[in-house]
Amino acid sequence: MGAGTRGHEKRGPKPRKIARKLGFGGFADNSRALDGGPVRGDVPGVPLLVATRDDVLVVVSRTGAVATAAAGIRPTCLAVDPAGAVWCGTQDGVRRSGDDGATWEPAGLAGEHVTAVATSPGERASGGADAVVYAGTEPSALWRRASGDWERSPGLLDLPSAPTWSFPPKPETHHVRWIACDPSRAGRLYVAIEAGALVTTPDGGRTWTDRPAVAPFDTHELAIHPEQPDALKVSAGDGYWESADAGASWSSPEDGLEVTYLRSVAIDPGDPEVVVVSAASHAHSAYMSGRSDGRLYRREGNGRWGRVRDGWPDPPATIAPLLAAGAAPGELWAADERGVHRSEDGGRSWDAVAAFEPAPAWLRGLALIG
Repeated sequence: MGAGTRGHEKRGPKPRKIARKLGFGGFADNSRALDGGPVRGDVPGVPLLVATRDDVLVVVSRTGAVATAAAGIRPTCLAVDPAGAVWCGTQDGVRRSGDDGATWEPAGLAGEHVTAVATSPGERASGGADAVVYAGTEPSALWRRASGDWERSPGLLDLPSAPTWSFPPKPETHHVRWIACDPSRAGRLYVAIEAGALVTTPDGGRTWTDRPAVAPFDTHELAIHPEQPDALKVSAGDGYWESADAGASWSSPEDGLEVTYLRSVAIDPGDPEVVVVSAASHAHSAYMSGRSDGRLYRREGNGRWGRVRDGWPDPPATIAPLLAAGAAPGELWAADERGVHRSEDGGRSWDAVAAFEPAPAWLRGLALIG
């Protein structure tokens, strides 16, 4: 079963306009950082994408430049194909960009409220141009795009736990909150239902395995390090969870966490034993600027969680940041309503690299290009 695009939609600004504004073609010697000083040579110049409630922003971290590349599309999530394409879920289908987010085209599922999107590093679409893309929706469904059309996965709602799934703000429904692709086994996915289950499929959604008896209930994000593909790290509304056996069993080590409503999770690219999570005191203080108490915690191996204070307000006064792993060992990225932040020491300390003016009320997604 597939879904195509419909209607005519506005495109974003021309690529050249974005490129000139952000300096994609290179960084002049007189470019300025947030503090007014010279551009930091140790900060990568690759663009990042940030989804707000209404727009997609393109950020160049080395210069601190920020521009709106897709205004008014109501994005919900972002994913990057290592081959180059960028995908954005919206409240009305999926968009694709082939030029680092400068312009966006409708890419199917029009009329669907897309709530999660992911690219599969081990699966190539027909023709080989893009990776296979997965999208989750509200109500809960998983869609797979291996060519121009999307196919809906069968059987998800037949799982035994499905009648118990419910999203508290809208208890009559539920949705796919997160999709994580196994970096070592093509087609193996971890699909988080908000709220009620973290379920798995070994074959791209053709067959399903339900949640075990002890497992995260309200998964928000799931991170996997390519060196340890069976080690799963989960940030959830019901705390921190991890599995060493690809989700067959779970534990919830929370010693040191002062709050246990977790939003985002990232693993140090250079050390699979270093995990950083963002957290808040409860759901109503995690997402909206001006009324949140988000903070970061860091853990090494089996040690205690420690609050990260270097580079973050104390007492906490921001949304629970979105997190993403970088390319280099120790490199992590975060975004909150103040802007984009970078750590080069595995999350111990953070520097601001780009500021949002005005500050967005909500953030929906963070993705690195390149």
